Amino acid sequence: MSRPAPRVLVLRALGLGDLLTGVPALRALRRAFPGHETVLAAPAQLAEVAAATGAVDSLLPASAPGRAVPVRLEWPGPPPEVAVDLHGKGPSSHLLLHRLRPGRLLAFAHPGTPEIAGPEWTADEHERTRWCRLLQWYGIPADPGDLLLPPPPGRSPAPGAVVVHPGADSPARRWPPDRYAAVVRALLDRGHRVALTGGPGEDALLDRIAVPGLEVFRGGLPYGRLAALVAGARAVVSGDTGIAHLAVAYGTPSVTLFGPVSPGLWGPPEGTRHVALWHPGPPGDPHGREPDPQLLLIRPADVLKALSDHPEVSRP
Repeated sequence: MSRPAPRVLVLRALGLGDLLTGVPALRALRRAFPGHETVLAAPAQLAEVAAATGAVDSLLPASAPGRAVPVRLEWPGPPPEVAVDLHGKGPSSHLLLHRLRPGRLLAFAHPGTPEIAGPEWTADEHERTRWCRLLQWYGIPADPGDLLLPPPPGRSPAPGAVVVHPGADSPARRWPPDRYAAVVRALLDRGHRVALTGGPGEDALLDRIAVPGLEVFRGGLPYGRLAALVAGARAVVSGDTGIAHLAVAYGTPSVTLFGPVSPGLWGPPEGTRHVALWHPGPPGDPHGREPDPQLLLIRPADVLKALSDHPEVSRP
């Protein structure tokens, strides 16, 4: 009887955008530990996108409200050979993994877990770069630019559409619906095909934006259909949320509205394909109950100009 492959456990029990910004680190771990089974501890609904990265063998369902650390992991079998904390800076996430008694634990240093050696956490650092730097400290080469996903197998339900996604996890990152409606009307007037999407529970928000001629996808599309829609889109317009990272992953032109968090921390790679709209100012509360003041400085005309100036988007 053959022995089971040694396992690498990676903790990143967060959302879609978080998983996609962690793809470069996940791929670096895959290269560093050939012959190992890579297990990702993440919400169950991310199983398809985790598989699409090509760097994850199986998903261990794990989640907590907000961006908290799960209370426990239902880890089966012997301890993992390697555990990697791509979730937080500790000590809660460190100790969650430490209790499994892994052979090695890779994590940032923290005074609350002095037994774990690691690099210093830096707050002012892009999310993709942060996790690659963690691995590099341990001698594992990692490229923050290694983030593209292969084309999804399904056909887009709205090929060539400009996809507009007004939702976000917190009100602080939701641009007002009347402004999205103004953008949608202008795009339709210019002859663009426009598709409106939202997550589960956001149908009422979509109804406030819907106008004649608009294709509306309610109820929160399953990942495979959403991936095909984004990959086949002319462009994606959204706030700083998961679908913006999905556009980056599939190389689809995007216009992302930032506030209260700077694109320097969560934004797309620099270049002509992706536009980050942002009015610099003091950082706000990403979990606030009202749209962030910096986000409200962005006007529909700014979004429309970014689209009309984009060489891949300007013509219907």
